[in-house]
Amino acid sequence: MRFSLLPTVLLAGGLTLAAPQVRAQMSGDHAIPAATMSVGDLRVALNNLLAEHAQLGLTATAAALGGRSAEFKAAAGALDANSVQLSQAIGTVYGDGAGQAFLALWRKHIGFIVDYTTGVAKKDQKMQDKAVNDLLGYTKDFGAFLSSANPNLPTEVVADLVKGHVVGFKAAIDAQAKGDWAAAYAKTREAVAHMQRIADPLAMAIAKQFPDKYAAR
Repeated sequence: MRFSLLPTVLLAGGLTLAAPQVRAQMSGDHAIPAATMSVGDLRVALNNLLAEHAQLGLTATAAALGGRSAEFKAAAGALDANSVQLSQAIGTVYGDGAGQAFLALWRKHIGFIVDYTTGVAKKDQKMQDKAVNDLLGYTKDFGAFLSSANPNLPTEVVADLVKGHVVGFKAAIDAQAKGDWAAAYAKTREAVAHMQRIADPLAMAIAKQFPDKYAAR
């Protein structure tokens, strides 16, 4: 099955670039198996996937802002492969339907990040402001989604954690656009590290919800 990742991105110099089509694959590196596993292994798997999301996402935005089309295509393809793998992990826990719903919602926030990056590239403040508002609204939608699946994940708590994620991305993108690479890489490190604050509570909530599947060992 093939699918597209992101809407068209405006690159440096006014060049527009559509994201590539990529094939969904589930590598074994970060897979969450159906068999019983430890809570620690679950935490590691989710941390790896979410940290990879942050790193690939900001690699893609840096390439887009810098007009490096080949790098952007590669980063965008890898980013969506990561999104698919995250959705498959959710599907392993909650079923294929939940996995597909997660994928659609997760891709939505990536689209908003693309909108913000495009607004920065065009120096379009109105577009930037709309993208930020869309991202802030998304945090509540995502919090509600996870809370509906797991009562151990309060909507507002999840929304606040995801808000930290999108605010961190914005800071890194702003630094990339200014060519302040010391700040950009510092903000990228912060954005990657922040994903642990999402992955750990998610793993613990899943383990609490399904104690027979995720053994405390």
